[in-house]
Parts: sequence; structure tokens; C-alpha cells
Amino acid sequence: MLLLRRHLPALFRAAPSPIHHRACPLLSTSAPVSPFSLEDYLVNSCGLAPTQARETAQKAFDEISKDKKKPFEDLSHCRLNSASNPDAVLALLSSVGLSRADIAAVVVADPLLLRSSPKNIGSRLLALRDRLGLSAPQVVSFLLECPRSVRKGDIVPRLEFFISLYGSFEKFLVASKKSRTMGRCILQCDLERVVKPNIEFLRECGLSVRHIAKLNARLLVLNSERVKEFVLRAQGLGVPCSSVMFWQALRIVTQLTKEKVAARLEFLKTALGFHESQVATAVSKTPSILGISEECLHRKIQFLIKEVGLEPQYIVERPILLTFCLEKRLVPRHRVMKLLQAKGLLNSNVGFFTFAKTGEETFKWRYIDCHKDSVPSLADAYATACGGVVPSAA
Repeated sequence: MLLLRRHLPALFRAAPSPIHHRACPLLSTSAPVSPFSLEDYLVNSCGLAPTQARETAQKAFDEISKDKKKPFEDLSHCRLNSASNPDAVLALLSSVGLSRADIAAVVVADPLLLRSSPKNIGSRLLALRDRLGLSAPQVVSFLLECPRSVRKGDIVPRLEFFISLYGSFEKFLVASKKSRTMGRCILQCDLERVVKPNIEFLRECGLSVRHIAKLNARLLVLNSERVKEFVLRAQGLGVPCSSVMFWQALRIVTQLTKEKVAARLEFLKTALGFHESQVATAVSKTPSILGISEECLHRKIQFLIKEVGLEPQYIVERPILLTFCLEKRLVPRHRVMKLLQAKGLLNSNVGFFTFAKTGEETFKWRYIDCHKDSVPSLADAYATACGGVVPSAA
């Protein structure tokens, strides 16, 4: 421990502050020394502003009291009664490439990291770098996204599993952020007893690993009965497990309550003027339309009917139209379509659906680049339309 302190970077050596606040009781009273102040330590060694240090120290005290179920002042062995343990933790963070600013952010996210056993978290931090190959910025991102994980156990095997599932560390972070429930990271869930059995069940339902990775990760950490309930709700939308759209239906029911799904279905029925069975057919083809807000759906439907001139039945048979961005796709492409029609350069058999569904590169090549001589302003008109703002429908 003393060796670690001796090799701390100079940036962590600062003169102690004369102001002292709530301090841990000293383990030794053999010498008349000033009590250790976590707040001062956060200012001097981590570079926190006094106000931020005060808030971070209070957060640490509150968490310790909560864990121990007794007032902080009663704790005599909290590893925060001197600079020794915090110094060792800072040295470990520095050794895996974290800058002082990085360390400050990590400590603010989880101040109790300073009281962790250097032996335990040291091996885990090194494994993040050496076993998983994470860079210093990635280690920082991980510690900020899952701040308590590194001190709660050996998280490396679990992190390795999720990186494999999602395909990359960055995709894991995105999934973790989307799945946050009650402030918990998905790494805190039991991998063998919960996550893997849920994945196996979903695979039995016909989902591929690729599609499972697209679901809200929250589904993977629920108990098995809840997962089965969501599967039944997805099937209740008229999307069987055998459908290639089943994963979309499952993702929707995990994002929306039963009440919100019912309200969205009712809205579509009213907006398009169709019976429930007709709307259900559209949903079975493209379940993701239920995840679009009513206001956004309203604007798209109004544009497609009033501006483009499509019949509601046409939209119901091609519900994917409602998933395209109004401002960035539907409006700009309709603009191009009208210009080409005005010049007599568009085959009458080409409808708006073809214009809307074509990939961006193919669209530009097929409908803009090849007409640059006859309609030189077409590219600018398209770019301008893509950057425009569509007024709300009345």
C-alpha cells in the first residue's frame, strides 16, 4: 500500500485543506493527527470543486450508511479513515491509463470506489485492459455507465459475454443505457441463472441471436415468467413467433404498456378510417409503427394523404411508409418526384412507395445523379428539402 502511495503521480499530491468536514473515526489514536476529511481529499487529490466534493462525499456517506443500516459516524472500519486506501485506488486507475479528469469523473459517479479493496479492483481493472482489450477511454465509459460493477464482483466474464452478444463494446454500452432499470446495470444480473436461460427461451421462440441483440436488454434480465408474458403480448398483436417481424413486435411490447399499445391501435384506426382487423394487418407487417408517437403518425398520415395523394388503403398495405422520417425522407423525395414528373423524366409506373423505400445511395444515383444534365438544380433542391422543416399538420 505504501509503495502504491509512493508512486502516485504528482498531480495527485496536493497540500491538505485547512477545512475539515465529516470524517471517519481514526483506527489509531496513538498520534495527535488531524482527522481525515474525504471532502478535502476529493478537492486536493481528485481536483473536484469544493461544492462538488461536498456533494460527492455526502453521497458516499449516505451509501455507506444505507449499506450498513446505521449512521455513518458509527463506522470505524470504512477504509475511508485515511488517505491510504483512496491513494491506492487512484494509483490503480492511473495505471490503466485514466487521466486526472477521467478519475475525477469516475469518483463522482461512484465515490465508494475509493474504499474498495485495491487487490480486488486492481485485478478487474487490469483485466478490462489486458483481457478484454479496452482502451483507456473505453474503461472510463464503462466505469461511468456501470459505476458500481467493478467493485461488486468479477464482472469481466459477464462483460465479455455481453460484448460477444452485441458485437462490440460500444453496442454493449448502448444496450446498457437503454435497459437501465432502477439504476442497475445489466452486468449486475445473474448470467447463468437469468440471462442465458432467457436467451435460450427466446431462441426456442424462433429468434436469432442477431435479433435478440436488437431487443431491449431489459428483457434479458427479467424473470422467466415476465419474459413469457411479453412473448404472449407480442403474439397478441397478430405476429406469430414464426414471423420475421416477431422480434419487432417483442421489442414494441417491452417498450410500451398495454394501455399505450391499445391507445396507439385506436389512434391508427381513427386516423386511417379502418376497422380494427385492417389496422391489425398493418401492424403485423410492421409492428414498429406502434412505437411512433401519435403526433408524428398524424403528421405523416396527413402528408401522405393530402400532399402525396395516397389512399388510406394504400398506406395500410404499405405500413413501412409510416416508419420513414417525414422531414429527412418523405418530403424531400416527394419534392424530387414532383420535379421529375414536371420535366416528363419519370416513368408513370414509378409510384411514391418506390421513391420512399429506395436506399439513399441508390436513390441519388437513380433519380438525381442521372438527371444532373437535364435538371442541374435537382441535387440542390433535394439537399434543401432534406434540411427543411415541415409545418405541423392542421
